Amino acid sequence: MGVPSGLPGLDNRVAILGVPFDCGTHPFRIGARDGPAEVRRQSRLIRRFHPTRADVDVLALMGVVDCGDVVLTPGRIDDALPRIEAAAGLILDAGAIPIGIGGDGSTSLPLMRATGQRHPGLVALHIDSHTDAYPFTEDDRYNAATQFTHAALEGAVDARHSWHVGVRGFTYCSGVLDHTEGLGFRVITAEDLLRRGFAQTMAEFRDLVGHRPVYLCWDMDVFDPSVAPGVCTPAWGGLSAREGIELMRSLAGLNIVAADFNTVSPPHDIQGMTASLCAHMIMEAMLLLASRP
Repeated sequence: MGVPSGLPGLDNRVAILGVPFDCGTHPFRIGARDGPAEVRRQSRLIRRFHPTRADVDVLALMGVVDCGDVVLTPGRIDDALPRIEAAAGLILDAGAIPIGIGGDGSTSLPLMRATGQRHPGLVALHIDSHTDAYPFTEDDRYNAATQFTHAALEGAVDARHSWHVGVRGFTYCSGVLDHTEGLGFRVITAEDLLRRGFAQTMAEFRDLVGHRPVYLCWDMDVFDPSVAPGVCTPAWGGLSAREGIELMRSLAGLNIVAADFNTVSPPHDIQGMTASLCAHMIMEAMLLLASRP
């Protein structure tokens, strides 16, 4: 988006952090490791002013800075997780709000760990077609489907006040929703969300969490593959671009202290449309942060 690069200082309220990592375990859709670079490339299309919402240069207002990418090797998850956590910690300790660009969903766990250590009582709002709160085995503890299981068990987030929103589609094992709810999370399916409406659903979440710190995790596969084909695990029946933007705007008033946008997979994208939509959603999040209480 043309923001300056470097580490956050006193005048920087938001810092972008690229997390070019995927576990490399998907049978044939490996590529989210290239997500940060492509989102940055497509972000050159973003204009800074929104005359009907905030006719100011929100990027300058928030002092947004791009910290670059965490240095890591895709597939080496035991090495990557602490590196990602340490990088996010530097941003948080500087007083800025980190916005991570993934990477597959596994990158959310170290970001939540860093945020939870500095914001007691952290709750998660996970916008995704999957819960990513699957059971794990000792042979396969960390992957892109177990990050919220670990976040709950470790206490990185308060699962009893955290929601998974937009869940839909098929799963590769049974009992996924029971396991997710057994950890304390609440699941709002895509059908529930569309039936009840975005404003009503998010008003209930806002009433539940009040002014508590919120970690926003936005998985791009919450969108339908017709508007976001370049994701790790596409699922039909998702949100349109307009619906996703409306959902993001309904989060106004939440105390969002960190966020990430993940699963953009450029090798499976079409003319950069998923990465472009991701950049737009990050800009929508900037507007939310600028109006934070």
